[in-house]
Amino acid sequence: MNMATAARPGLDALVTGISAIVAQRLDRARTAFAVADLLRGRLPGLDILTPGEREGSPDGYVSQVLHGEEDFSIVSVVWRPGQETQIHDHVSWCAFGIISGIEHETLYRDMGDHLVEIGRTDNRPGEVSGFAPPGDIHKVRNTSGEVGLSIHVYGANVARLGSSVRRSYDLPVR
Repeated sequence: MNMATAARPGLDALVTGISAIVAQRLDRARTAFAVADLLRGRLPGLDILTPGEREGSPDGYVSQVLHGEEDFSIVSVVWRPGQETQIHDHVSWCAFGIISGIEHETLYRDMGDHLVEIGRTDNRPGEVSGFAPPGDIHKVRNTSGEVGLSIHVYGANVARLGSSVRRSYDLPVR
């Protein structure tokens, strides 16, 4: 048993299940949805992180790679109230589940010289979703009054890449 996953309740089961899905070599969207289905049944609790890790940072949201290998990574994201990302997209498919807080997500379409908002959703505790590029341009904000915690699974080695973000967008939104 991996010592890094042994100290994180629920992580071993996620790694095993995701490994089996990724080994099927499905297309990106089907992989994201299959991992989301798995995450729905195996979403860890708050104890996946230590109390100190769950505090987050006043400087911005905190991402921590909990497991990384060439085909996928499992990342925790801790958001204090009001913290948000820039508008961005990703290098790979993603599935995510909300453990605490509310992740308000705004979706955009790239029109070349500007972005157009195409949707909004509030992702609440226990909710899980998945997506795959292209069409994954979004911004995420913790709109709850509590520290948020979510688990994100990316189809890339985020530990090696340093981030799951492919591109940040500075285009105007119309």
